[in-house]
Amino acid sequence: MNQALHGQVALVTGGSSGIGYGVALALAEAGASVAINYHSHGEEAEDLAGKIEQVGGQAIAIKADVSDEADIDAMFDSLIQHFGTVDIVVANSGLQKDAKFTDMTLADWNAVMNVNLTGQFMTAQRAVREFLRRGPRPVSKALGKIICMSSVHEIIPWAGHVNYAASKGGIQMMMKSLAQEVAPHRIRVNSIAPGAIKTPINKAAWDNPEALEKLLKLVPYGRIGEAEDIGHAAVWLASDDSDYVTGTTLFVDGGMTLYPGFADNG
Repeated sequence: MNQALHGQVALVTGGSSGIGYGVALALAEAGASVAINYHSHGEEAEDLAGKIEQVGGQAIAIKADVSDEADIDAMFDSLIQHFGTVDIVVANSGLQKDAKFTDMTLADWNAVMNVNLTGQFMTAQRAVREFLRRGPRPVSKALGKIICMSSVHEIIPWAGHVNYAASKGGIQMMMKSLAQEVAPHRIRVNSIAPGAIKTPINKAAWDNPEALEKLLKLVPYGRIGEAEDIGHAAVWLASDDSDYVTGTTLFVDGGMTLYPGFADNG
């Protein structure tokens, strides 16, 4: 078993379902102790923590709303009290509130921005403060690692999803600017940009043969992604194998960003 993260502590926000669940499980399988943040799926988070502990790992579930600064502080305080510190922070929490632009409410715009972008800002800020507070640890070459969960829609426009696409575009530049600022401290900051991944949030896009066939026209590799695909990418970005990688978005998308609509239109 790959133990590239042995002795390290990881936090995954939004870790109770979907991509976050897959990432938390993969980090644990690579040897990390994992704090699984959740907002509204406490039973799933507790079940995952139990699953990790049953195979000899360490995990806890922590409830917090990542759009609330006090909750972010309390989450990190609980994590540090339990594990002592944190080495890897995956800012994964995200949501969609889709609407045509002319129908989108300010409340829906703000809700998506507050979780997807501001939530990642506050999570990353608290992580950097903790890395700087406790100094180097022998378990990693880097002082700390932050992984922002973005999307192919940080570069692919998405009509009817303006708030979501704008939040992911914001993550791209926030990640790069942060990476530039903290690199001299040996803190690495990167993003993962998933494409079509089989999760509950997009169930309507893959849950029947017609929808899946339509979706796969956008994926040159010919299959929909699984949460474990993102988990494997997160393990690599969190490990010393990627120690010279910072300020980069890793697209895990089966080729969606290759603009497959142009394959026969050259």
